[in-house]
Amino acid sequence: MTKKREMRTFDITNIQKRDGENQSLRVSGYAAVFNTKTSIGDYFEEVINPGAFSRTLSENGDVRALFNHNWDKVLGRTKSGTLILSEDDRGLKFEIELPNNSLGRDLAESMARGDINQCSFGFFATDEEWNYNIEPASRNIKEVELFEISIVSIPAYDDTEVALVRSKEIDKDAEKRIKLINQIKGVLENEN
Repeated sequence: MTKKREMRTFDITNIQKRDGENQSLRVSGYAAVFNTKTSIGDYFEEVINPGAFSRTLSENGDVRALFNHNWDKVLGRTKSGTLILSEDDRGLKFEIELPNNSLGRDLAESMARGDINQCSFGFFATDEEWNYNIEPASRNIKEVELFEISIVSIPAYDDTEVALVRSKEIDKDAEKRIKLINQIKGVLENEN
């Protein structure tokens, strides 16, 4: 089974910006929230389990904080200590020490104005459970391999707290599964 790279977008909750004399700009919030059912398009509903990030965080992987999933716009990095990630009862918590450059200052200003207030994360699902017996299908994410979090200006879906940016191949797989489920339900209903 090949791993599929996925991204989710969340509203940044309890975001804080701290600045002051001789103090770097920092932002903090939650990149993911546990036990919240979220609609991924109209394809399926998803819940992220508590502990889903535990393994990847304990392995001290080199996770980056980006702006708009752009690998050329690095805001922080766990390896350098400018990105701190932790998991608590609520979700995946982060704190970024923004760079003292135009990107960091511009982002801090946009966040202070309320123009940017959402976060996303990129991951590979390493342990998940699907239920195709309900409509829409449901996905329970038990464990992920995290490779980045991003502060984003435009989420993929405005009407949800979380959004999936995925390849057309993943869309086709989900559509095929939903069609198959509907066909099976139709056959079963005709037997009665």
